[in-house]
Amino acid sequence: MKLSRRSFLRGLLLTAGGLAASGCNPTKIKNAADKLSALGSCESAIEFPRQIVAADNRSGRTIMWQTKPNAFEGKVSVLLRDMKSGRETLFTAAKESFADGGEFHDIYTSRVSGLNPGSRYEYTVIHDGDGSQPRPLSTDGGGSFECLIFPDSQSSDYSDWEKLAQAAAERHPNTALFINMGDLVDNGEQCSHWKAWFSSLRGIIDKKIFVPVMGNHEMYDLNWKVRQPRAYLANFAVPGNNSRVKYGAKDAENDFDRWYYSFDYGDAHFVVLNTQQQELSDLTEDGSLADALSRQQDEWLKNDLTATEKRWKIILMHRDVLRYGIHDRPERQPGIEETGRHFMPLFEEFGVHVVLTAHLHTYRNRGRIYDFAHADRGPLYILTGVAGNVRYPGLWIDHRLDKTTAPQPETDNYLTMQVTRDNITLECFLPDGTSIDKIVL
Repeated sequence: MKLSRRSFLRGLLLTAGGLAASGCNPTKIKNAADKLSALGSCESAIEFPRQIVAADNRSGRTIMWQTKPNAFEGKVSVLLRDMKSGRETLFTAAKESFADGGEFHDIYTSRVSGLNPGSRYEYTVIHDGDGSQPRPLSTDGGGSFECLIFPDSQSSDYSDWEKLAQAAAERHPNTALFINMGDLVDNGEQCSHWKAWFSSLRGIIDKKIFVPVMGNHEMYDLNWKVRQPRAYLANFAVPGNNSRVKYGAKDAENDFDRWYYSFDYGDAHFVVLNTQQQELSDLTEDGSLADALSRQQDEWLKNDLTATEKRWKIILMHRDVLRYGIHDRPERQPGIEETGRHFMPLFEEFGVHVVLTAHLHTYRNRGRIYDFAHADRGPLYILTGVAGNVRYPGLWIDHRLDKTTAPQPETDNYLTMQVTRDNITLECFLPDGTSIDKIVL
């Protein structure tokens, strides 16, 4: 939508506090507004606008999008309008040029802050007086909420992923945020995969808060060798974790800032863990990077879970905690994976309520587990399933800790999670909306 000159200038006549907070110079902005845009519609230039989760979603949000190289020249901003008061505030956008997989583009990031809890806004990308269409943005009001949860979406063509995601969003229009449990794409360096993944989420990722989890496939290059998760980190400016220590690394890519993170929403504290130690081991001969990640993440996790005062503690992690037997491979014995041996005692010690995992492309409800056995205490463990078209029919042998398994042969699935002060309700659905499992904690 092209903004009228009056509407745009009205958005620039802000209070001194609003301008100071956004770091804008009102004189320069007014001069920019008087220019005629040579680019035509701003909407046609921006690609894949998205809302990324913030540490505090009552007052902040991160808005990102990308363009072809040098599509915008000069100042680019985000205009935010409070739907109740009509007040408009301008926030600057930082640009980072990014090259990966043989393609080049510019990624813009605007960190919106100072919002009112439980409020409705609209945001518009502004460039030289030209504006994108307005998109909704709602803040956390501190009460009950619902979110969508999608397992691994890696695919060969992403058409099944698109159908599943769009249908789920249509059936559950009031969800506040949505989660993708890692292995978003099949190949982390393949640009066509990222484009297909983003395109499948049009009308969702630009209107709802997105919560990404890093999977092992985000760390593959075009030759299927392990590399740093460059595209994942560039595409999703999630909250930082103050990881600034370089463990003998030669460049800044080898710190772990944003590899794991946490955030609050309603009465819940979410922790997104990184489980890519196996991939990191392949990047160094001595495994030092994997060891460094584990040490630093463990210390951070203990401090993070100790500090939160939220009613519920929810863990999101890509790799699963259980080890499954495989048909025709009798040497592979079922049990507890190393990831589970490492994290499950910590989750019990710090009072975690729900643990959601992925990676195995199968849905399994394990119920509550304590000391590696079913119990009436300890976290609820859910292996979330598969949301793309990469499936493993008939591969896994049922585990002794499985309580519910998706109908076989498995197809795609998604979950919803409703969080109130008193309970958490998780429900698993097939692509047509059929409910196959429901758990109330």
